[in-house]
Amino acid sequence: QVQLVESGGGLVQAGGSLRLSCAASGLPSSIFDMGWFRQTPGKEREFVASITWNGNSIVYTDSVKGRFTISRDNAKNTVYLQINSLKPEDTAVYYCAAKIQRTTTYNYWGQGTQVTVSS
Repeated sequence: QVQLVESGGGLVQAGGSLRLSCAASGLPSSIFDMGWFRQTPGKEREFVASITWNGNSIVYTDSVKGRFTISRDNAKNTVYLQINSLKPEDTAVYYCAAKIQRTTTYNYWGQGTQVTVSS
């Protein structure tokens, strides 16, 4: 049974930082690419960042480039999202997701962690 559990969200002031973690179980990290998405009420879920199983390819959405850093530790089956210089518009529920490498559909999702940025 695949399980993704996010943690690290919270309430921070604009300009602050957070480190989100996603602990994966039930899937071999060597074949799964991981991604972070976010969603605000009334909006569609938005892609934030992704990292391939070996960390060789990383992609960010334009609005977070230079502020967010995705990384993974396959020994711990954990993926991270370091979020710096937070802005109020970063407020959202952040989800991690997993997909089999070289495919396009994320099949597994976590329950989400809330990030709230106050101005």
